[in-house]
Amino acid sequence: MITVDEALSMVLALAGPVPTEEIALADGLGRVLAAPVSARLTQPPFDAAAMDGYAIRRAEQNQPLRVIGEAAAGRPWDGAAEPGSAVRIFTGAPVPAGYDCVVMQENVDREGSDIQVSVIQRHNNIRPQGNDFREGFEFDPRHPLTARDLALIAAMNVPRLTVARRPRVAVLPGGDELVPPGTVPQPGQIVSSNDIAIAAIARRAGADVDLLPIAADTAASLREALSRAAGADLIVTIGGASVGDHDLIASVTEGMGMERSFHKIAMRPGKPLIAGRIGASALIGLPGNPVSSIVCAELFMLPLLEAMQGLPYRDRLRYGRLGRSIGAEGDRQHYLRATLSETDGLPVVTPMEDQDSARLGLLAQADALLIRPAGDPPREAGDQIKFISLD
Repeated sequence: MITVDEALSMVLALAGPVPTEEIALADGLGRVLAAPVSARLTQPPFDAAAMDGYAIRRAEQNQPLRVIGEAAAGRPWDGAAEPGSAVRIFTGAPVPAGYDCVVMQENVDREGSDIQVSVIQRHNNIRPQGNDFREGFEFDPRHPLTARDLALIAAMNVPRLTVARRPRVAVLPGGDELVPPGTVPQPGQIVSSNDIAIAAIARRAGADVDLLPIAADTAASLREALSRAAGADLIVTIGGASVGDHDLIASVTEGMGMERSFHKIAMRPGKPLIAGRIGASALIGLPGNPVSSIVCAELFMLPLLEAMQGLPYRDRLRYGRLGRSIGAEGDRQHYLRATLSETDGLPVVTPMEDQDSARLGLLAQADALLIRPAGDPPREAGDQIKFISLD
């Protein structure tokens, strides 16, 4: 068995980049830029008033001034700046040439067209031309685009984006015991839940997901399902990755020409994990155990999909304090479901008493995965530990 770190490195090596496509800026939320965007203008395009008030000459703020015009956003004033004059101005309006200060209206006494500055200005209250960015400025965030990013790109006057195409993921559950949600299970059957969770994690990572029908525990059914998945950037099988008589993923994929990277990891839950490449597709074979499947998807599938879109590896590891004493760990790295709280500004991570890897109810209540290295000695409450937050 290989370590978790070794397995992650091999999984990320499967991340051939997906093609690019051009989309409208308004459709860019959550997408990943494949090329930087370049500002087509300067922002602000002119010296702009930072507040409502009067444009004046700083050197004249101790004398009476006569208001000779008005400037508003979208309605600049283009008259001549006479000595001893001021222009009524509003936030965002261009500051007329010849004035070097905007005095806020609360600091001005006005009678008719005459004003007197009542509080000496220490700041000019002007946003200089190009204070935000200048034409040609390049923006290339290495994360899925946020609403803030889209606002900036819009201000740069860029209407379309070149982005990584969403990775195409085929999720293939398998097992004679599985039936879809909404079905009345017959004796010996259970409702399939892993495929729903894995598809959701893939979508959260920016993928388009094809959720395939449940494959039977026969080599023929599995081969047929894998053939339908051909063409996906990533095929994710669920179940059949162990070594029982009905665990067929390893043998069937090998027979179909899969180049296997590894099979089995020194971790719990999630030991029987398979990864490799089959045809043009990367493939991850997840365990059928519900918690094992979801934990492995969080640790391996999610970073693989991010890497396919050109994103750098996102280290989700955090440090906190242990919420209760725990015994020595075994010979595999352990990911324990845990709850998060806070004491003195530090995260406190409390592992659940029951770590049965078939209990989805406990996973749904968990906020984090507490990471115990293989062979970790007993730990006391308050010890520093590592954990991963669950979204």
